[in-house]
Amino acid sequence: MREDRRRFLRFLASSPLLAAQAQQIPGVIDKPAAALNVMDFEAAARKALPPAHFGYLETGVDDDETVKANREGFKRIQLRPRRLVDVSHADLRTELFGTVWDHPIVIAPVGSLKAFHPEGEVAVARAARARKALQILSTVTTSSVEEVIQAAGRPVWFQLYPTSSQEVMAKLVRRAESAGCPVLVLTVDLPVGRNTETMERLKRTDQRDCSACHSTKPDAIFRRKPMFEGINMTDVGVFNAALTWDSVRRLRDSTRMKLVLKGIVTREDAQLCRNCGVDGIIVSNHGGRADETGRSTIECLPEVVSGAGDKISVLVDGGIRRGTDVFKALALGARAVCIGRPYAWGLAAFGQEGVEKVLEILRAELELVMRQCGTRTIPEIGRTLVSTR
Repeated sequence: MREDRRRFLRFLASSPLLAAQAQQIPGVIDKPAAALNVMDFEAAARKALPPAHFGYLETGVDDDETVKANREGFKRIQLRPRRLVDVSHADLRTELFGTVWDHPIVIAPVGSLKAFHPEGEVAVARAARARKALQILSTVTTSSVEEVIQAAGRPVWFQLYPTSSQEVMAKLVRRAESAGCPVLVLTVDLPVGRNTETMERLKRTDQRDCSACHSTKPDAIFRRKPMFEGINMTDVGVFNAALTWDSVRRLRDSTRMKLVLKGIVTREDAQLCRNCGVDGIIVSNHGGRADETGRSTIECLPEVVSGAGDKISVLVDGGIRRGTDVFKALALGARAVCIGRPYAWGLAAFGQEGVEKVLEILRAELELVMRQCGTRTIPEIGRTLVSTR
């Protein structure tokens, strides 16, 4: 009886069918080259990071419904490929404010990147340089704007949180402008903070003593961020509940940089952007990390494009994980797309190489779907190539 069982187990072990099934069991990749898509980096990041740090990266707000909505929104958009077009060559070049980029995939601002990898924003900048991508740097960067521009080999855009102090905002704007940033990206979707439950739950599972780098004092976040060096941050908050359209006009008049508003999701606010002389819009809900609207950015995009008119460049972020997602956004009127979590996963797992691979995968997927749909250049991607359920 025991010998029969052994023979049966040896038979199972040699079965081609079971061997094929075993190969399909997903595992954590151990190098960037092993990734088949950008989602493969998520598990690798989870493995590499402490629970609290991974929680910061993954969290939405409340029940994370808007995080989920950002992904599900793409599923309700279908492609309408055109056939018998010569697609032997594809040109992904994209123009933004007079600068031509090799592709329309932009690195969105994510704060505190040294929480994910020791080289933080500098590693991302080197990856952006290698893959010829535009980088937007966060106000709460853990590397200075000057360091990042040097690593990138060209100017980056600077994202501005509207602190509760006008004086502090003015100093941040002047420093970004002096460093050579051509575009200022004002985030407007976090006026009063947020309820990040997923992060808080994961923090409770983290048993490390983080007091050395995470002080409980209110101004500790600023003392760890190089953009606030030499600035008195006593009683200054990172959010500004008093921000208005008049504030936007004053900011517009205070700088030579182009002004982009990040966090616009309605036609009405897009029209107000136009009235205020704003140069660009990023349709964004902070990756589902601002408020629990339950509404995806890709579904907000068409009405924002309509309200913005022809003279304002519109970009979009939120839930972009595939080249088909990029294509759909471009077809609905975006000039470019911004990615956040995917490159942060790549950074956490493998540093610069991980970020490069994420950009490489999305670019290759976009080029493939462009050819499949009969489009050879970015301007050829239009509304007739998608339909919505």
